[in-house]
Amino acid sequence: MAIEKIYLRQAQIGPMANFVYLIGNPATHKAAAVDPAWDVDAIINFARNEGYEIEQILITHYHQDHLGGSMMGQNIQGAADMIGKIKAKVYVNEKEAEGVKKVAGLSDSDLVKVAAGDVLKIGDVPIKFLHTPGHTPGSQCFLVEGNLISGDTLFVNACGRVDLPGSDPAAMYHSLNTTLKNLDDATVVYPGHAYSSESSTTIGNQKRHNMYMRFPTLDDFLDAMGHSRS
Repeated sequence: MAIEKIYLRQAQIGPMANFVYLIGNPATHKAAAVDPAWDVDAIINFARNEGYEIEQILITHYHQDHLGGSMMGQNIQGAADMIGKIKAKVYVNEKEAEGVKKVAGLSDSDLVKVAAGDVLKIGDVPIKFLHTPGHTPGSQCFLVEGNLISGDTLFVNACGRVDLPGSDPAAMYHSLNTTLKNLDDATVVYPGHAYSSESSTTIGNQKRHNMYMRFPTLDDFLDAMGHSRS
C-alpha cells in the first residue's frame, strides 16, 4: 500500500466560518498548523489523535480570526496560545510582522519572517510561500504539492475584502491576476473561509468562473470594487 505524499486536513472552526489547516509529512508525522485560531486545544488534540505533532505555525495574515489576539473589540485564541502549549515558531510574511506582533502580542523571537518564494520543508515536503498582498500588506498563500492554501486572498468565486485598514485593491488585482492566475490550472485551492457550498476549488475553475480573476484591466477591477486610481 502506497503512503500518501502529504497529510492535509481542513477543519471549519469558529463563528466566522474560518478554515484551519494541518499540513504534515506522513513519514515523520510532523505537521504545520495554518491559521490556528478559535480553539487551540481542539486543533492540537485533533492533530495528536491523527498521530501528528505540530511543529510550525503558518499565518496567512494578521487579522485576529486567523491569528488570534485582540482587534476591533474581539479576543480570540490563536498562535500565542498555541506556542504556550507546544514548541513552535510562527511563520509570517516580513511585511506582516509588525501587525502580527500588535494584534497577537507575539515578539520577534516568536516569529520567522519570510519573503515571497521562501520554502519551508516539513521533512521532504516543501511548502512555498507566495506573497499575495491586497487584503493586507503581508497576506500570503502556501503552495504545497499542487495544493494552495489561500487565506483571505482567494475564495471560491470571490476574493478577500479590500476596504479594510491596510488593504490595497490594486495589489489584490495583481495577486489574483498575476501571482495566482499563473499557477497550474490543476492546483487545488483551499480558502480561508467556508463562504461557499464548496470547500475547495481549482485555479482553472476560478480562472473560468471567478469574476475577480477575469477582469481584463486593473481599472475594470477597481470599478467593480468601487475604487478608482485617484
